Amino acid sequence: MLLTIVTLGVYRFWATTRTRRYLWANTRFIDDRLEWTGTGMELFIGFLMVLLLIGVPFLFIQFGAQALVLQGHGGLAAILGVVAFFTIFYMVGLARFRALRYRLSRTWWHGIRGGSDDAGWAYGLSYIWKSIVGTLAAGLMIPWSMMSLWNERWNRMSFGGHMFESAGEHGPTMKRFLLFYLMPFVILAIGGLAAVWLFPAMPALEEGTPPPVSVMLMLALLPISFYLVFGLIALAFYAKFFRIAVEGLSLAGLNFHFYARTKEWLLLFLGDVALVVCTLGVGAIFLQYRHWRFLITHLGVTGEIYTDELTQSQTRTARHGEGLLDALDVGAF
Repeated sequence: MLLTIVTLGVYRFWATTRTRRYLWANTRFIDDRLEWTGTGMELFIGFLMVLLLIGVPFLFIQFGAQALVLQGHGGLAAILGVVAFFTIFYMVGLARFRALRYRLSRTWWHGIRGGSDDAGWAYGLSYIWKSIVGTLAAGLMIPWSMMSLWNERWNRMSFGGHMFESAGEHGPTMKRFLLFYLMPFVILAIGGLAAVWLFPAMPALEEGTPPPVSVMLMLALLPISFYLVFGLIALAFYAKFFRIAVEGLSLAGLNFHFYARTKEWLLLFLGDVALVVCTLGVGAIFLQYRHWRFLITHLGVTGEIYTDELTQSQTRTARHGEGLLDALDVGAF
């Protein structure tokens, strides 16, 4: 943290590498520890590439659109804005794919690494159209969109000479999604009924007289309750989604499982909030450790694997890191 501050943030890439090297080295899978082979320079070069190839052109697009509006070409400026929006959307999908590919290619186990020969260009297009389809039917296709993108991303990855297979189904997540989807309407209906029941029973207030404390308290607690309940249901949906997605993942006779339920996810979230608040933000540097430990602790694998039959991956490895991921602030996991 101190080195990142005194270098105005530049050391962040090397700090990320040191953190991953520590976490990977303290993680045992079956009979051997993981090893992180990425470097801070790779991440830094990737970030510089994004600034050059994406940041500079988008500056020209932004100022160009403003110039077109000032010159009376509003329609052309709108088209330029739409193109920029879909380009960013495409880049988000590409960033998710390449971040996973990069991390697998720098993760070694028994001297064997993962990766993918797919550059992710087609996945970027899938990310656009599947996300759009997910919004159809008033958003009821979102679980399908999320699971389909998860499966597509992992089905293009490999470890050693074996391809991952992902066949997660969105059906088991629909009940919780419907609860998440319908809850705002339920809460609004309850609030409306409460207002109809309470306000007519209240005595008429004289002009300038404040309403009773109970009414003020109810009005204050209603939005707070809405966000708390809505957030809890959203967490319950994601816990179910992640569990089903991981359970659909397999590799060369190994089947993956994830055992964390909503309760464990909630405790993780509350612990994160308490750590950051009680330390006035300094504790945020420990969140990545907590999240990695949470992932590894609740991750399980069943099946058989013969290490003598494992061969080294022949996939290409990129020479730069997750610059696109950092620029778009997209989490890989």
